[in-house]
Amino acid sequence: MKYLLLTSICLLLTSSVLAQARSKDEAAIRKVMADQAAAWNRGDLDGFMAGYWKSDKLTFLSGTNVTRGWQPTLDRYKKSYDSRAKMGTLKFSDLEITFLSKDAAVVLGSWELTRDKDRPGGKFTLTWRKFKEGWRIILDHTS
Repeated sequence: MKYLLLTSICLLLTSSVLAQARSKDEAAIRKVMADQAAAWNRGDLDGFMAGYWKSDKLTFLSGTNVTRGWQPTLDRYKKSYDSRAKMGTLKFSDLEITFLSKDAAVVLGSWELTRDKDRPGGKFTLTWRKFKEGWRIILDHTS
């Protein structure tokens, strides 16, 4: 009986600690995304890219295009969004965060740009990894 009680208490404490860690990690991911949107809305593509893994192994998929590497991804953004009018105002919504492990997560969500003449938007799937410097996107599939 004592063993069962002790085991139950240990499980409850472990669950509580894991839930707190997940909550902190979810908040950290949401902050990176909020910082990205804020940087975009200032016209700061370098700041926007701070949320991505700065590696040649970063993968970005959009439509039929696959871009590999942090610098090529930044270059692609700079070519596609070479003016504030094209950038518009970015908003992320409908975020669903699923943790795959203590240092990996997937985020599903929606994006929308508000511009003078249109409001393009779509869905995304982001694969995240936790590094010593924090959570970073390692794969971005945007439609």
